[in-house]
Amino acid sequence: MGIVVQKYGGSSVADAAGIKRVAQRIVATKKAGNDVVVVVSAMGDTTDELIDLANEVSPLPPARELDMLLTAGERISMAVLAMAIQNLGQEARSFTGSQAGVITDAEHGRAKIIDVTPGRIQAALADGAVAIVAGFQGVSQTTKDITTLGRGGSDTTAVALAVAIDAEVCEIYSDVDGIFTADPRVEPRARKVPRISYEETLEMAAQGAKILHLRCVEYARRYDMPIHVRSSFSQKEGTWVVRAEDVSAGGAQGTEEAGSTMEAAIITGVAHDSSQAKITIVGVPDKPGEAAAIFRTVADAQINIDMIVQNISAAATGRTDISFTLPRGEGQTAMAALAGMQDQVGYESLQYDDSVGKVSVVGAGMSTSPGISARFFEALSEAGVNIQMISTSEIRVSVVVTEAQVVQAVNAAHAVFDLGSDEIEAVVYGGTGR
Repeated sequence: MGIVVQKYGGSSVADAAGIKRVAQRIVATKKAGNDVVVVVSAMGDTTDELIDLANEVSPLPPARELDMLLTAGERISMAVLAMAIQNLGQEARSFTGSQAGVITDAEHGRAKIIDVTPGRIQAALADGAVAIVAGFQGVSQTTKDITTLGRGGSDTTAVALAVAIDAEVCEIYSDVDGIFTADPRVEPRARKVPRISYEETLEMAAQGAKILHLRCVEYARRYDMPIHVRSSFSQKEGTWVVRAEDVSAGGAQGTEEAGSTMEAAIITGVAHDSSQAKITIVGVPDKPGEAAAIFRTVADAQINIDMIVQNISAAATGRTDISFTLPRGEGQTAMAALAGMQDQVGYESLQYDDSVGKVSVVGAGMSTSPGISARFFEALSEAGVNIQMISTSEIRVSVVVTEAQVVQAVNAAHAVFDLGSDEIEAVVYGGTGR
């Protein structure tokens, strides 16, 4: 037996009963002969409640102080969980992110991990204790201030620790039994995927699937760390996130049957994101440098852009329209930044639409299977869903539709690629999926 890192989301430790259940699972893993490191999120909706509190006392909370506030949620979880484990007769020690050696840059609210120096964690394991680490947080290498990694950052903490201490696996526990072919709340017939590649998981996460944090999958792929996505509410085998060659070959985790099933799959799943917005810049002069100036302005505002579409220039006017999508929460910031450069670029007007969503089909098999886009678009047409924008990669096709038609689009795509199960497999135990 080796080292196992287990991460528990907010729904798993939402209350005292949940914390006791998680403590029993941790102790059972320890008694099976493993050294155990645990990463915890804040209890339930604690982080949202702390953000609301900050906004009540300040319209624009200072980033440093907001990080100091938000990290309190995970510190509560780790301490209470350590108490519950010790009540079961097993020694446990809790550590903040900084105590665990999670070193980050100085970007408050979305810090990136630079290094992990897990000396205190290794010492706790050597003494036979379970080490419990507050997720989502670290300490700046330069300023020594407490930082947070952004929403979902506990996943990244877990994988980074697993890599640093050479763990055998990083188990990510939530309130669903693994990764499914679609969000079970939207598609009741969603089927559990027994094993999936890092690349497919990255695409699913980037396109809106919320079961794993994007940066955590990137970290796992870089260091070849297997992730086992499971539910803390059941004992079922979950989904293994592994190298592409291990998906088709079976590998150490799972079965040959699971590997063969996934090898035959063309489409792995359907992801959706209902938190998108679309900006259209109308009447942009069609000459070199204008698009570069526009997107430099957006980049300088620290805004991530997703899809981009530029229309063919109108011959009579020599002008074109440029549309792009972005996270809805950053829409007004982008609009303000673009409005400030109207005189520089000379565009005619800006249009903003925050009632759009994105639906994507993802699968490594589509790179060698012609007709995937045609089947996807035909299914949407038959469902009465109008496509506004299209984006593709080697293993993904995404469309932007009105937010009101996202569920119809997911259901249509799921059906046309025969991704459903004959019986209900997906159970959302805690209600949030994380």
